[in-house]
Formats: sequence, C-alpha cells, structure tokens
Amino acid sequence: MRLFRGASMAAALILPLTLTGCSLMFFRTRKLPKPISVGTAQTLTPLELVKEIDARWEEMQTLNATVEIQASAEKSAEGVARDYTTFRSIILLRKPGMLRVFGRVPVVGTTMFDMATDGSNFTLYVPSKSKAVRGANSMKKKSANQFENLRPDFFYDAMMVRGLEPEDNFSVTADSETLVDDSKKHLYIVPEYVINITRTVPGTREQTPVRSITMIRTTMLPYQQDFYDDAGNVVTHVVYSGYQDFGFGSYPGTITIRRPQEQFQLVLTVEKISRNTPLSDDQFSVKVPADVPVQNLE
Repeated sequence: MRLFRGASMAAALILPLTLTGCSLMFFRTRKLPKPISVGTAQTLTPLELVKEIDARWEEMQTLNATVEIQASAEKSAEGVARDYTTFRSIILLRKPGMLRVFGRVPVVGTTMFDMATDGSNFTLYVPSKSKAVRGANSMKKKSANQFENLRPDFFYDAMMVRGLEPEDNFSVTADSETLVDDSKKHLYIVPEYVINITRTVPGTREQTPVRSITMIRTTMLPYQQDFYDDAGNVVTHVVYSGYQDFGFGSYPGTITIRRPQEQFQLVLTVEKISRNTPLSDDQFSVKVPADVPVQNLE
C-alpha cells in the first residue's frame, strides 16, 4: 500500500510541474549543429522534370568508358565480406541495348572476362577458367547460383539514366536529405526530387514499381536510381557522385552499384569517358575459342 501511495504522490507532483512548464528536472537544452544549404533549389513541374530526363537520354547515343572497378561480396549468413583487388575495365554502350564490358587482370593486363550483349542475348567468356556462358538478358527462371542470375542489363541501366517509356506512369515528390561531412563536421541539407516510375497491371488499377530516380534540385543531376522486380523488391541500387566535366557536360566520377539480392557491390571510378563516338557491331562481339565449352543459361 505504501508503494502505491508513493507512486500516486509522484504522479500528483509530476502532473502540475509538467502543466506549468517547470524545467527543474525534466529536460536540458543541447546545441545541435546547424545544417548548411548546398545551394538554391530549382523548381520544375513533374512534366518539365521528366522532359529534362528524356532530353539528356536522347542526347546520348554511345558511351566509351575506361573505369577502375572495386568489387565486394557479402555473406550475411556467415557475417563476412570480401573485397577484391581493383581492376581496370572498358565499358562500351550503344543504344538501343548493346553493351560490352571487359576487365583486365591487375598488373598482368590480360583479359579477366569479356561480356557483350545485343540487347536480347549475351555472352560471357572467362579465359582463366576456359569457360563461357550464353543466355537471354531476361531470365525464365532463377538459378540456385545467385551469380548466374546476373544479366548485363544492370550495367546498362547504371551507366546512364534512361528516359521514360511510353507505357511508364510517373509521380514526383519533393524532399530533402541531410548529409554529414565528417571531415568538416558539417551537416548539409540537399533538396531533391524523387521520380517514381510505375506501370499499370493490365485490366487492373494496380501499379507495379519499375524504378525511382532521385535528382538533386540545385544541379538537376541524378543522385540515385533504384530498380525493382515485379514484387517491389530492390534489385539494383545505384548512387552517382563526384560529377565532373568530361568534355560533354557533367558525368559522375564515381558510380556505385549495389545488388542486394546477390549481396555484392561494384564501385566504378571513371578515368575517362567519351560520348557519341562511332562504335561498330564487331566491338560488341565476344570471340569464344572453339575448344571452350559454352554453358547455356535459361
């Protein structure tokens, strides 16, 4: 009974102190760092924003990039991560869907892998393993081997922000993100637009997410892209940073590609890149030696 009475007395004391704003024992004031604005936010209507994305995509016909790639893989069940040696790679891209990526073995400079796609089917050749695989860009069924589920589309999607397709629906939200600069101990407020792209499920009112694009409103340049599967899960997460002028306008100096389902990440550091230089059909062809077995993926 004494314990109950003490609790009642404490409650009776706390209530009037709270109501009268007494600050003797209930809170203290702390100074917080003041966020700094990174610039003046531009304002566009959703339609103007999409037209700008489409126009930037239309300007680009080919890309020819030399990059350094840092690959990392995680095994969350085992609680470990593995970082691989950085290697140099050449990435060629030609619209509407042609892509070639070949990597070089560090120091030695020989071919580590060679992959190309015509937009529908791809070939991957790994000389060190005397192995090659072929398959469709679109999977019919998933493999138990997660890396066999990879298709070249994720490289193609990451290198440029594509314009919208005629069947795409979109909505735009305005937001802001607070970024921390540990070196200067500053907080920065970055205003942004998020363009959510969906498609209508035939015969229904349901919208299936396709991708989202985050634009920095001070520069109107893409900061992030997320790609979704039919169930709404993120399959590819791309972050663009360190924009530079490579001679044809601003292009990210670093492209970080995360594949959460396969639990790996690629960080591409762009050394040089050119846009709209002629690229022939044979530059998108992988030559597999006749004595190398080719595995066909579904």
